[in-house]
Amino acid sequence: MEVKTKHAKEQKQGVLKRIAGPVVTAVNLDAHMYDVVKVGKEELMGEVIKIQGDNIIIQVYEDTSGIRPGEPVSNTGLSLAVELGPGLLTSIYDGIQRPLSVLVDKMGNFIERGVTAPGLSHEKKWTFKPLVKSGDKIEAGAILGEVQETNIVHKVMLPPKEKPGVVKTIKSGDYTVDEIICILEDGREYPMIQRWPVRIPRPVKEKMNPTIPLITGQRILDGLFPIAKGGTAAIPGPFGSGKTVTQQQLAKWSDAEIVVYIGCGERGNEMTEVLTEFPHLEDPKTGKPLMERTVLIANTSNMPVAAREASVYTGITIAEYYRDMGYDVSLMADSTSRWAEAMREISSRLEEMPGEEGYPAYLAARLSEFYERAGLVRTLNGARGSVTVIGAVSPPGGDFSEPVTQNTLRIVKVFWALDAKLSQRRHFPAINWLNSYSLYLESLHDYYDKEVSPDWNKIRSWAMEVLQKEAELQEIVQLVGSDALPESEQVTIEVARMIREIFLQQNAYDAVDTFCDMKKQYDLMKAIKLFADLAYSAQIAGVSPTQINTVKAKNELPQIKFIKDYKSDLAKIEKQMDEEFNSLRSAA
Repeated sequence: MEVKTKHAKEQKQGVLKRIAGPVVTAVNLDAHMYDVVKVGKEELMGEVIKIQGDNIIIQVYEDTSGIRPGEPVSNTGLSLAVELGPGLLTSIYDGIQRPLSVLVDKMGNFIERGVTAPGLSHEKKWTFKPLVKSGDKIEAGAILGEVQETNIVHKVMLPPKEKPGVVKTIKSGDYTVDEIICILEDGREYPMIQRWPVRIPRPVKEKMNPTIPLITGQRILDGLFPIAKGGTAAIPGPFGSGKTVTQQQLAKWSDAEIVVYIGCGERGNEMTEVLTEFPHLEDPKTGKPLMERTVLIANTSNMPVAAREASVYTGITIAEYYRDMGYDVSLMADSTSRWAEAMREISSRLEEMPGEEGYPAYLAARLSEFYERAGLVRTLNGARGSVTVIGAVSPPGGDFSEPVTQNTLRIVKVFWALDAKLSQRRHFPAINWLNSYSLYLESLHDYYDKEVSPDWNKIRSWAMEVLQKEAELQEIVQLVGSDALPESEQVTIEVARMIREIFLQQNAYDAVDTFCDMKKQYDLMKAIKLFADLAYSAQIAGVSPTQINTVKAKNELPQIKFIKDYKSDLAKIEKQMDEEFNSLRSAA
Protein backbone atom coordinates (compact mmCIF):
# COMPACT_ATOMS: atom_id res chain seq x y z
CA MET A 1 0.00 0.00 0.00
CA GLU A 2 1.62 3.25 -1.19
CA VAL A 3 1.19 6.08 1.31
CA LYS A 4 0.42 8.83 -1.18
CA THR A 5 -0.86 12.32 -0.74
CA LYS A 6 -3.74 13.49 -2.91
CA HIS A 7 -1.34 15.29 -5.23
CA ALA A 8 0.94 12.30 -5.91
CA LYS A 9 0.68 12.90 -9.64
CA GLU A 10 3.64 14.35 -11.56
CA GLN A 11 4.76 17.62 -10.02
CA LYS A 12 6.49 20.50 -11.74
CA GLN A 13 10.12 20.90 -10.75
CA GLY A 14 11.17 23.58 -8.28
CA VAL A 15 14.57 25.18 -7.84
CA LEU A 16 16.85 25.69 -4.86
CA LYS A 17 16.87 29.25 -3.53
CA ARG A 18 18.77 29.02 -0.22
CA ILE A 19 20.99 26.50 1.56
CA ALA A 20 21.73 26.52 5.32
CA GLY A 21 23.39 23.19 6.15
CA PRO A 22 20.75 20.45 6.19
CA VAL A 23 17.93 23.01 5.78
CA VAL A 24 17.32 24.23 2.24
CA THR A 25 14.65 26.44 0.66
CA ALA A 26 13.02 25.75 -2.72
CA VAL A 27 10.65 27.88 -4.80
CA ASN A 28 8.18 27.09 -7.62
CA LEU A 29 7.49 23.69 -6.02
CA ASP A 30 3.98 22.32 -5.48
CA ALA A 31 4.30 20.54 -2.09
CA HIS A 32 2.45 19.70 1.10
CA MET A 33 3.84 19.33 4.63
CA TYR A 34 6.01 16.22 5.17
CA ASP A 35 6.25 15.40 1.45
CA VAL A 36 9.48 13.60 0.52
CA VAL A 37 11.46 15.50 -2.13
CA LYS A 38 14.63 14.95 -4.19
CA VAL A 39 17.09 17.83 -3.82
CA GLY A 40 19.79 18.88 -6.31
CA LYS A 41 21.39 17.11 -9.24
CA GLU A 42 22.37 14.20 -6.97
CA GLU A 43 18.72 13.81 -5.86
CA LEU A 44 19.42 13.95 -2.13
CA MET A 45 16.45 12.80 -0.06
CA GLY A 46 14.65 15.48 1.95
CA GLU A 47 11.35 16.23 3.65
CA VAL A 48 9.18 19.36 3.64
CA ILE A 49 9.04 20.75 7.18
CA LYS A 50 7.74 24.28 6.64
CA ILE A 51 5.80 26.18 3.97
CA GLN A 52 6.12 29.97 4.03
CA GLY A 53 4.32 31.55 1.10
CA ASP A 54 6.15 30.44 -2.03
CA ASN A 55 9.14 29.22 0.01
CA ILE A 56 9.21 25.47 0.65
CA ILE A 57 11.62 24.69 3.51
CA ILE A 58 13.12 21.20 3.38
CA GLN A 59 15.31 19.22 5.78
CA VAL A 60 17.76 17.08 3.82
CA TYR A 61 18.68 13.64 5.17
CA GLU A 62 22.15 13.73 3.63
CA ASP A 63 25.19 16.01 3.59
CA THR A 64 24.42 19.14 1.53
CA SER A 65 27.99 20.38 0.97
CA GLY A 66 28.62 21.25 -2.69
CA ILE A 67 25.02 21.84 -3.76
CA ARG A 68 24.10 25.41 -4.78
CA PRO A 69 21.12 27.64 -5.59
CA GLY A 70 19.49 27.01 -8.93
CA GLU A 71 19.72 23.20 -8.76
CA PRO A 72 16.42 21.33 -9.32
CA VAL A 73 14.07 20.04 -6.61
CA SER A 74 11.36 17.48 -7.40
CA ASN A 75 8.47 16.25 -5.22
CA THR A 76 7.70 12.52 -4.94
CA GLY A 77 4.23 13.21 -3.53
CA LEU A 78 4.84 10.59 -0.81
CA SER A 79 5.23 10.94 2.96
CA LEU A 80 8.39 9.64 4.65
CA ALA A 81 7.40 5.98 5.07
CA VAL A 82 9.04 2.68 5.94
CA GLU A 83 8.64 -0.65 4.17
CA LEU A 84 7.11 -3.24 6.48
CA GLY A 85 7.12 -6.96 5.75
CA PRO A 86 9.19 -10.15 6.06
CA GLY A 87 12.92 -9.44 6.19
CA LEU A 88 12.98 -6.67 8.82
CA LEU A 89 14.47 -8.91 11.52
CA THR A 90 18.29 -9.30 11.44
CA SER A 91 18.49 -6.03 9.43
CA ILE A 92 20.76 -3.09 10.23
CA TYR A 93 19.39 0.21 8.88
CA ASP A 94 20.38 3.85 8.89
CA GLY A 95 17.90 6.50 10.13
CA ILE A 96 15.78 6.45 6.95
CA GLN A 97 15.64 2.64 6.58
CA ARG A 98 18.43 2.17 4.06
CA PRO A 99 19.96 -1.28 4.80
CA LEU A 100 23.63 -0.74 5.64
CA SER A 101 24.62 -4.22 4.38
CA VAL A 102 23.28 -3.33 0.91
CA LEU A 103 24.99 0.07 0.94
CA VAL A 104 28.33 -1.52 1.92
CA ASP A 105 28.05 -3.92 -1.03
CA LYS A 106 27.32 -0.98 -3.35
CA MET A 107 30.07 1.41 -2.27
CA GLY A 108 32.23 0.04 0.56
CA ASN A 109 32.54 1.48 4.05
CA PHE A 110 31.78 5.10 3.15
CA ILE A 111 28.23 5.93 2.12
CA GLU A 112 28.02 8.26 -0.85
CA ARG A 113 25.30 10.86 -1.27
CA GLY A 114 22.12 10.32 -3.22
CA VAL A 115 22.26 6.53 -2.92
CA THR A 116 18.98 4.80 -2.15
CA ALA A 117 18.14 1.20 -1.37
CA PRO A 118 14.78 -0.37 -0.42
CA GLY A 119 14.30 -1.31 3.23
CA LEU A 120 13.29 -4.90 2.33
CA SER A 121 14.73 -7.33 -0.20
CA HIS A 122 12.38 -7.37 -3.21
CA GLU A 123 14.05 -10.45 -4.74
CA LYS A 124 14.02 -12.89 -1.82
CA LYS A 125 11.13 -15.37 -1.80
CA TRP A 126 9.24 -16.21 1.39
CA THR A 127 7.05 -19.24 2.03
CA PHE A 128 3.55 -17.90 2.68
CA LYS A 129 0.97 -20.00 4.51
CA PRO A 130 -2.60 -18.54 4.42
CA LEU A 131 -4.77 -18.43 7.54
CA VAL A 132 -7.95 -17.26 5.78
CA LYS A 133 -9.78 -18.83 2.83
CA SER A 134 -12.00 -17.82 -0.06
CA GLY A 135 -15.30 -16.39 1.15
CA ASP A 136 -13.94 -15.17 4.51
CA LYS A 137 -14.87 -11.62 5.47
CA ILE A 138 -11.84 -9.64 6.66
CA GLU A 139 -11.29 -6.20 8.19
CA ALA A 140 -8.32 -3.82 8.59
CA GLY A 141 -5.50 -5.47 10.55
CA ALA A 142 -6.77 -9.02 9.90
CA ILE A 143 -4.06 -11.69 9.71
CA LEU A 144 -4.03 -13.09 6.18
CA GLY A 145 -1.31 -15.66 6.76
CA GLU A 146 2.13 -16.47 8.16
CA VAL A 147 5.75 -16.47 7.04
CA GLN A 148 8.55 -18.09 9.05
CA GLU A 149 10.86 -15.05 9.15
CA THR A 150 13.56 -16.33 11.56
CA ASN A 151 12.54 -18.19 14.69
CA ILE A 152 9.76 -15.54 14.77
CA VAL A 153 6.54 -16.21 12.87
CA HIS A 154 5.82 -13.12 10.75
CA LYS A 155 2.09 -12.48 10.48
CA VAL A 156 1.05 -10.91 7.16
CA MET A 157 -1.78 -8.46 7.87
CA LEU A 158 -4.32 -6.46 5.92
CA PRO A 159 -3.03 -2.85 6.19
CA PRO A 160 -4.73 -0.55 8.73
CA LYS A 161 -7.43 1.86 7.48
CA GLU A 162 -8.50 -0.61 4.75
CA LYS A 163 -12.23 -1.14 4.22
CA PRO A 164 -13.68 -4.59 5.06
CA GLY A 165 -13.88 -7.06 2.20
CA VAL A 166 -14.41 -10.69 1.25
CA VAL A 167 -11.50 -12.89 0.18
CA LYS A 168 -11.76 -14.01 -3.43
CA THR A 169 -8.42 -15.85 -3.79
CA ILE A 170 -5.52 -16.49 -1.45
CA LYS A 171 -2.91 -19.18 -2.00
CA SER A 172 0.12 -20.64 -0.29
CA GLY A 173 3.53 -20.74 -1.96
CA ASP A 174 6.84 -18.92 -2.30
CA TYR A 175 6.51 -15.21 -3.06
CA THR A 176 8.56 -12.02 -3.05
CA VAL A 177 7.17 -9.19 -0.90
CA ASP A 178 5.81 -7.46 -4.04
CA GLU A 179 3.85 -10.41 -5.45
CA ILE A 180 0.09 -10.49 -4.87
CA ILE A 181 -0.93 -13.07 -2.26
CA CYS A 182 -4.54 -12.06 -1.69
CA ILE A 183 -7.31 -10.69 -3.95
CA LEU A 184 -10.64 -9.50 -2.57
CA GLU A 185 -13.98 -9.77 -4.37
CA ASP A 186 -14.03 -6.00 -5.01
CA GLY A 187 -10.76 -6.35 -6.94
CA ARG A 188 -8.34 -5.05 -4.29
CA GLU A 189 -4.98 -6.84 -4.36
CA TYR A 190 -2.49 -7.18 -1.51
CA PRO A 191 1.18 -8.20 -1.43
CA MET A 192 3.10 -9.01 1.77
CA ILE A 193 4.67 -5.55 1.93
CA GLN A 194 3.08 -2.51 3.58
CA ARG A 195 4.29 1.08 3.60
CA TRP A 196 3.45 3.27 6.57
CA PRO A 197 4.26 6.98 7.22
CA VAL A 198 6.63 7.11 10.19
CA ARG A 199 5.13 10.18 11.87
CA ILE A 200 1.63 8.68 12.15
CA PRO A 201 1.03 6.10 14.94
CA ARG A 202 -0.47 2.82 13.68
CA PRO A 203 -4.11 2.52 14.88
CA VAL A 204 -5.26 0.07 17.58
CA LYS A 205 -8.63 -0.99 19.06
CA GLU A 206 -7.83 0.09 22.62
CA LYS A 207 -4.99 0.88 25.00
CA MET A 208 -4.96 -1.11 28.24
CA ASN A 209 -3.39 -0.59 31.66
CA PRO A 210 -0.04 -2.43 31.86
CA THR A 211 -0.18 -5.15 34.57
CA ILE A 212 2.70 -7.50 33.63
CA PRO A 213 6.34 -6.54 34.25
CA LEU A 214 9.01 -6.62 31.57
CA ILE A 215 11.41 -9.07 33.25
CA THR A 216 14.95 -7.86 32.55
CA GLY A 217 17.03 -10.19 34.75
CA GLN A 218 18.69 -7.12 36.30
CA ARG A 219 18.07 -7.20 40.06
CA ILE A 220 17.94 -3.45 40.71
CA LEU A 221 15.43 -2.99 37.86
CA ASP A 222 13.17 -6.02 38.46
CA GLY A 223 13.52 -5.89 42.22
CA LEU A 224 13.29 -2.22 43.09
CA PHE A 225 12.19 -0.22 40.02
CA PRO A 226 10.25 -2.48 37.62
CA ILE A 227 8.86 -1.46 34.24
CA ALA A 228 5.63 -2.89 32.85
CA LYS A 229 5.24 -4.31 29.35
CA GLY A 230 3.93 -1.37 27.35
CA GLY A 231 5.54 1.09 29.77
CA THR A 232 8.04 3.91 29.36
CA ALA A 233 11.39 4.40 31.09
CA ALA A 234 14.29 6.83 30.96
CA ILE A 235 17.94 6.08 31.75
CA PRO A 236 19.70 9.41 32.23
CA GLY A 237 23.36 9.46 33.13
CA PRO A 238 26.65 11.23 32.41
CA PHE A 239 29.37 9.95 30.09
CA GLY A 240 30.84 6.61 31.19
CA SER A 241 28.11 5.73 33.70
CA GLY A 242 26.93 2.66 31.79
CA LYS A 243 23.85 3.72 29.76
CA THR A 244 24.80 1.70 26.69
CA VAL A 245 25.77 -1.45 28.65
CA THR A 246 22.48 -1.23 30.58
CA GLN A 247 20.49 -0.91 27.34
CA GLN A 248 22.40 -3.80 25.78
CA GLN A 249 21.59 -5.93 28.86
CA LEU A 250 17.93 -5.00 28.46
CA ALA A 251 18.02 -5.85 24.76
CA LYS A 252 19.65 -9.21 25.47
CA TRP A 253 17.75 -10.38 28.54
CA SER A 254 14.33 -8.73 28.67
CA ASP A 255 11.46 -11.11 28.00
CA ALA A 256 10.22 -9.08 25.01
CA GLU A 257 9.86 -11.17 21.86
CA ILE A 258 11.19 -8.48 19.47
CA VAL A 259 13.93 -5.90 20.12
CA VAL A 260 14.33 -2.64 18.17
CA TYR A 261 17.60 -0.88 19.05
CA ILE A 262 18.07 2.71 17.83
CA GLY A 263 21.61 4.11 18.07
CA CYS A 264 20.56 7.73 17.67
CA GLY A 265 23.55 10.07 17.35
CA GLU A 266 25.89 7.95 19.47
CA ARG A 267 29.66 7.99 18.90
CA GLY A 268 30.86 5.88 15.98
CA ASN A 269 33.09 3.61 18.10
CA GLU A 270 30.20 2.89 20.51
CA MET A 271 27.83 2.07 17.65
CA THR A 272 30.50 -0.10 16.01
CA GLU A 273 30.71 -2.09 19.24
CA VAL A 274 26.92 -2.66 19.13
CA LEU A 275 26.99 -3.63 15.43
CA THR A 276 29.85 -6.08 15.89
CA GLU A 277 28.67 -7.56 19.22
CA PHE A 278 24.95 -8.01 18.54
CA PRO A 279 25.32 -10.47 15.64
CA HIS A 280 27.46 -12.70 17.92
CA LEU A 281 25.20 -12.56 20.98
CA GLU A 282 23.29 -15.72 21.72
CA ASP A 283 19.58 -15.52 22.46
CA PRO A 284 19.25 -17.16 25.91
CA LYS A 285 15.72 -18.36 25.04
CA THR A 286 16.52 -20.18 21.79
CA GLY A 287 20.31 -20.59 21.70
CA LYS A 288 20.28 -18.92 18.26
CA PRO A 289 21.76 -15.49 17.43
CA LEU A 290 19.99 -12.62 19.20
CA MET A 291 19.86 -10.76 15.86
CA GLU A 292 17.14 -13.20 14.71
CA ARG A 293 14.62 -11.20 16.76
CA THR A 294 16.33 -7.80 16.54
CA VAL A 295 16.20 -4.76 14.24
CA LEU A 296 19.14 -2.33 14.57
CA ILE A 297 18.99 1.29 13.45
CA ALA A 298 22.44 2.89 13.39
CA ASN A 299 22.70 6.64 13.14
CA THR A 300 26.05 7.86 14.45
CA SER A 301 26.93 11.40 15.53
CA ASN A 302 28.80 12.15 12.30
CA MET A 303 25.78 11.28 10.11
CA PRO A 304 23.47 14.10 8.94
CA VAL A 305 21.35 15.51 11.77
CA ALA A 306 18.07 15.36 9.86
CA ALA A 307 18.37 11.56 9.48
CA ARG A 308 19.01 11.37 13.23
CA GLU A 309 15.72 13.18 13.82
CA ALA A 310 13.94 10.64 11.57
CA SER A 311 15.59 7.54 13.09
CA VAL A 312 13.40 7.36 16.23
CA TYR A 313 10.23 7.54 14.12
CA THR A 314 11.54 4.78 11.84
CA GLY A 315 12.26 2.61 14.89
CA ILE A 316 8.94 3.13 16.65
CA THR A 317 6.98 2.43 13.44
CA ILE A 318 8.78 -0.92 13.00
CA ALA A 319 8.06 -1.68 16.70
CA GLU A 320 4.34 -0.90 16.24
CA TYR A 321 4.21 -3.18 13.19
CA TYR A 322 5.37 -6.20 15.24
CA ARG A 323 3.11 -5.14 18.12
CA ASP A 324 0.16 -5.36 15.70
CA MET A 325 1.03 -9.04 15.16
CA GLY A 326 0.52 -9.62 18.91
CA TYR A 327 4.17 -9.52 19.99
CA ASP A 328 5.76 -7.80 23.00
CA VAL A 329 8.36 -5.40 21.60
CA SER A 330 11.01 -3.50 23.54
CA LEU A 331 12.48 -0.41 21.91
CA MET A 332 15.80 1.05 23.10
CA ALA A 333 16.54 4.63 22.01
CA ASP A 334 20.16 5.56 22.71
CA SER A 335 20.01 8.46 23.12
CA THR A 336 17.05 10.84 22.99
CA SER A 337 19.39 13.72 23.93
CA ARG A 338 21.15 13.42 20.56
CA TRP A 339 17.72 13.37 18.89
CA ALA A 340 16.78 16.56 20.76
CA GLU A 341 20.10 18.14 19.72
CA ALA A 342 19.25 17.37 16.08
CA MET A 343 15.88 19.11 16.59
CA ARG A 344 17.69 22.07 18.13
CA GLU A 345 20.04 22.37 15.16
CA ILE A 346 17.22 22.16 12.61
CA SER A 347 15.17 24.66 14.65
CA SER A 348 18.01 27.19 14.77
CA ARG A 349 18.50 26.95 11.01
CA LEU A 350 14.77 27.58 10.59
CA GLU A 351 15.31 30.72 12.71
CA GLU A 352 12.56 29.66 15.14
CA MET A 353 12.26 31.32 18.54
CA PRO A 354 14.44 29.21 20.89
CA GLY A 355 13.19 27.83 24.18
CA GLU A 356 15.24 26.85 27.22
CA GLU A 357 18.95 26.24 26.43
CA GLY A 358 18.24 26.80 22.74
CA TYR A 359 15.95 23.78 22.35
CA PRO A 360 12.79 24.42 20.30
CA ALA A 361 9.62 25.38 22.16
CA TYR A 362 7.98 22.14 20.93
CA LEU A 363 10.64 19.86 22.54
CA ALA A 364 8.22 18.59 25.22
CA ALA A 365 5.50 17.95 22.62
CA ARG A 366 7.84 15.93 20.38
CA LEU A 367 9.11 13.85 23.31
CA SER A 368 5.50 13.21 24.40
CA GLU A 369 4.49 12.15 20.88
CA PHE A 370 7.34 9.64 20.83
CA TYR A 371 6.78 8.11 24.29
CA GLU A 372 2.98 8.09 23.85
CA ARG A 373 3.42 5.53 21.07
CA ALA A 374 4.38 2.99 23.74
CA GLY A 375 1.61 0.96 25.34
CA LEU A 376 -0.12 -2.35 25.96
CA VAL A 377 -2.86 -2.56 23.33
CA ARG A 378 -5.66 -4.61 21.85
CA THR A 379 -4.74 -4.66 18.16
CA LEU A 380 -7.16 -4.32 15.23
CA ASN A 381 -7.19 -8.13 14.86
CA GLY A 382 -7.99 -8.62 18.57
CA ALA A 383 -4.49 -9.75 19.62
CA ARG A 384 -2.70 -8.36 22.68
CA GLY A 385 0.61 -6.66 21.92
CA SER A 386 2.90 -4.13 23.54
CA VAL A 387 5.67 -1.65 22.81
CA THR A 388 7.91 -0.81 25.77
CA VAL A 389 10.05 2.29 25.19
CA ILE A 390 13.30 2.75 27.11
CA GLY A 391 15.11 5.96 26.24
CA ALA A 392 18.63 6.82 27.32
CA VAL A 393 19.26 10.49 28.09
CA SER A 394 22.76 12.01 28.05
CA PRO A 395 22.56 15.23 30.08
CA PRO A 396 25.69 17.41 29.64
CA GLY A 397 27.86 17.02 32.73
CA GLY A 398 25.28 14.72 34.32
CA ASP A 399 22.99 17.69 35.04
CA PHE A 400 19.50 16.22 35.47
CA SER A 401 17.95 19.72 35.57
CA GLU A 402 18.55 20.30 31.84
CA PRO A 403 15.46 20.47 29.55
CA VAL A 404 15.62 17.03 27.84
CA THR A 405 15.89 15.14 31.16
CA GLN A 406 13.22 17.26 32.85
CA ASN A 407 10.74 16.99 29.98
CA THR A 408 11.37 13.24 29.72
CA LEU A 409 10.71 12.83 33.46
CA ARG A 410 7.33 14.48 33.09
CA ILE A 411 6.33 11.84 30.53
CA VAL A 412 7.88 8.49 31.55
CA LYS A 413 6.79 6.40 34.52
CA VAL A 414 10.13 4.78 35.34
CA PHE A 415 13.33 6.67 36.09
CA TRP A 416 16.60 4.76 36.34
CA ALA A 417 19.13 7.42 37.41
CA LEU A 418 22.71 6.48 36.54
CA ASP A 419 25.35 7.88 38.88
CA ALA A 420 28.96 8.57 37.84
CA LYS A 421 30.12 8.28 41.49
CA LEU A 422 28.77 4.71 41.69
CA SER A 423 30.54 3.75 38.44
CA GLN A 424 33.78 5.25 39.78
CA ARG A 425 33.39 3.00 42.83
CA ARG A 426 32.94 0.05 40.40
CA HIS A 427 29.32 -0.46 41.49
CA PHE A 428 27.44 -1.71 38.42
CA PRO A 429 24.74 -1.26 37.26
CA ALA A 430 25.49 2.30 38.45
CA ILE A 431 21.82 3.10 39.11
CA ASN A 432 21.27 5.34 42.13
CA TRP A 433 18.56 3.69 44.25
CA LEU A 434 17.78 6.95 46.08
CA ASN A 435 17.08 9.02 42.94
CA SER A 436 15.32 6.33 40.87
CA TYR A 437 11.63 5.46 40.98
CA SER A 438 8.90 3.39 39.30
CA LEU A 439 5.23 4.34 39.11
CA TYR A 440 4.21 0.81 38.05
CA LEU A 441 4.64 -0.79 41.51
CA GLU A 442 0.95 -0.68 42.38
CA SER A 443 -0.27 -2.04 39.01
CA LEU A 444 2.29 -4.89 39.18
CA HIS A 445 1.51 -5.76 42.82
CA ASP A 446 -0.85 -8.64 41.98
CA TYR A 447 1.57 -10.15 39.45
CA TYR A 448 4.38 -10.36 42.03
CA ASP A 449 2.03 -11.79 44.68
CA LYS A 450 0.93 -14.52 42.30
CA GLU A 451 4.07 -15.30 40.25
CA VAL A 452 6.93 -14.67 42.73
CA SER A 453 5.77 -14.73 46.36
CA PRO A 454 3.06 -13.16 48.55
CA ASP A 455 5.97 -11.72 50.59
CA TRP A 456 7.74 -10.10 47.62
CA ASN A 457 6.17 -6.63 47.88
CA LYS A 458 6.78 -6.47 51.66
CA ILE A 459 10.40 -7.57 51.34
CA ARG A 460 11.01 -5.04 48.55
CA SER A 461 9.59 -2.22 50.69
CA TRP A 462 11.77 -3.36 53.61
CA ALA A 463 14.92 -3.24 51.44
CA MET A 464 14.12 0.30 50.24
CA GLU A 465 13.54 1.46 53.84
CA VAL A 466 16.93 0.05 54.90
CA LEU A 467 18.71 1.77 51.98
CA GLN A 468 17.02 5.10 52.77
CA LYS A 469 17.86 4.75 56.48
CA GLU A 470 21.49 4.04 55.54
CA ALA A 471 21.63 7.27 53.48
CA GLU A 472 20.50 9.25 56.54
CA LEU A 473 22.99 7.49 58.83
CA GLN A 474 25.91 8.00 56.43
CA GLU A 475 25.84 11.74 57.13
CA ILE A 476 26.39 11.05 60.84
CA VAL A 477 29.02 8.37 60.09
CA GLN A 478 31.04 10.84 58.01
CA LEU A 479 31.04 13.31 60.92
CA VAL A 480 31.66 11.09 63.95
CA GLY A 481 32.35 7.56 62.65
CA SER A 482 30.16 4.44 62.76
CA ASP A 483 31.20 3.52 66.33
CA ALA A 484 29.27 6.54 67.65
CA LEU A 485 25.99 5.14 66.32
CA PRO A 486 23.61 3.13 68.53
CA GLU A 487 24.23 -0.62 68.12
CA SER A 488 20.94 -1.27 66.25
CA GLU A 489 21.88 1.38 63.68
CA GLN A 490 25.35 -0.16 63.26
CA VAL A 491 23.53 -3.38 62.33
CA THR A 492 21.39 -1.38 59.85
CA ILE A 493 24.57 -0.06 58.17
CA GLU A 494 25.84 -3.65 57.75
CA VAL A 495 22.50 -4.92 56.40
CA ALA A 496 22.37 -2.04 53.88
CA ARG A 497 25.91 -2.89 52.74
CA MET A 498 24.77 -6.48 52.12
CA ILE A 499 21.76 -5.31 50.08
CA ARG A 500 24.03 -3.08 47.98
CA GLU A 501 26.85 -5.56 47.41
CA ILE A 502 24.91 -8.83 47.21
CA PHE A 503 21.61 -7.77 45.64
CA LEU A 504 22.12 -4.50 43.75
CA GLN A 505 25.57 -5.14 42.29
CA GLN A 506 25.51 -7.41 39.25
CA ASN A 507 28.22 -8.57 36.87
CA ALA A 508 27.10 -8.21 33.24
CA TYR A 509 30.11 -10.22 32.05
CA ASP A 510 29.61 -13.25 34.30
CA ALA A 511 27.82 -16.13 32.55
CA VAL A 512 25.51 -16.77 35.55
CA ASP A 513 25.16 -13.37 37.22
CA THR A 514 24.38 -11.51 33.98
CA PHE A 515 20.75 -12.69 34.30
CA CYS A 516 18.91 -13.30 37.58
CA ASP A 517 15.35 -14.61 37.47
CA MET A 518 12.67 -13.42 39.90
CA LYS A 519 12.76 -16.57 42.07
CA LYS A 520 16.50 -16.18 42.65
CA GLN A 521 16.07 -12.46 43.34
CA TYR A 522 13.47 -13.31 45.97
CA ASP A 523 15.66 -16.02 47.55
CA LEU A 524 18.66 -13.66 47.73
CA MET A 525 16.64 -10.89 49.32
CA LYS A 526 15.01 -13.35 51.74
CA ALA A 527 18.47 -14.59 52.84
CA ILE A 528 19.59 -11.00 53.53
CA LYS A 529 16.34 -10.38 55.45
CA LEU A 530 16.99 -13.57 57.48
CA PHE A 531 20.44 -12.24 58.41
CA ALA A 532 18.89 -8.88 59.39
CA ASP A 533 16.22 -10.52 61.60
CA LEU A 534 18.79 -12.75 63.31
CA ALA A 535 21.22 -9.82 63.74
CA TYR A 536 18.61 -7.51 65.33
CA SER A 537 17.40 -10.22 67.73
CA ALA A 538 21.03 -11.07 68.66
CA GLN A 539 21.80 -7.37 69.27
CA ILE A 540 18.76 -7.10 71.59
CA ALA A 541 20.05 -10.24 73.38
CA GLY A 542 23.37 -8.44 74.07
CA VAL A 543 25.54 -9.51 71.13
CA SER A 544 27.72 -6.59 69.93
CA PRO A 545 27.79 -5.44 66.27
CA THR A 546 31.49 -6.44 66.14
CA GLN A 547 30.56 -10.02 67.06
CA ILE A 548 27.69 -9.98 64.54
CA ASN A 549 30.17 -9.01 61.83
CA THR A 550 32.21 -12.14 62.59
CA VAL A 551 29.40 -14.40 61.29
CA LYS A 552 31.12 -16.36 58.49
CA ALA A 553 27.94 -17.39 56.70
CA LYS A 554 27.21 -13.84 55.53
CA ASN A 555 30.60 -13.71 53.77
CA GLU A 556 29.64 -16.79 51.76
CA LEU A 557 26.30 -15.33 50.66
CA PRO A 558 27.72 -13.22 47.75
CA GLN A 559 28.94 -16.40 46.03
CA ILE A 560 25.33 -17.52 45.51
CA LYS A 561 25.05 -14.92 42.71
CA PHE A 562 27.55 -16.87 40.61
CA ILE A 563 26.09 -20.38 41.16
CA LYS A 564 23.49 -21.62 38.68
CA ASP A 565 21.86 -24.34 40.80
CA TYR A 566 22.12 -22.40 44.02
CA LYS A 567 19.27 -23.69 46.19
CA SER A 568 21.17 -26.38 48.15
CA ASP A 569 24.13 -24.01 48.74
CA LEU A 570 21.81 -21.25 49.91
CA ALA A 571 20.02 -23.65 52.29
CA LYS A 572 23.42 -24.63 53.83
CA ILE A 573 24.39 -20.97 54.28
CA GLU A 574 21.05 -20.12 55.92
CA LYS A 575 21.39 -23.12 58.25
CA GLN A 576 24.98 -22.15 59.12
CA MET A 577 23.86 -18.55 59.75
CA ASP A 578 21.18 -19.75 62.16
CA GLU A 579 23.67 -21.95 64.05
CA GLU A 580 26.28 -19.16 64.33
CA PHE A 581 23.73 -16.69 65.71
CA ASN A 582 22.46 -19.32 68.21
CA SER A 583 26.00 -19.81 69.51
CA LEU A 584 26.54 -16.02 69.75
CA ARG A 585 23.32 -15.61 71.72
CA SER A 586 24.29 -18.51 74.02
CA ALA A 587 27.69 -16.90 74.65
CA ALA A 588 26.05 -13.55 75.46
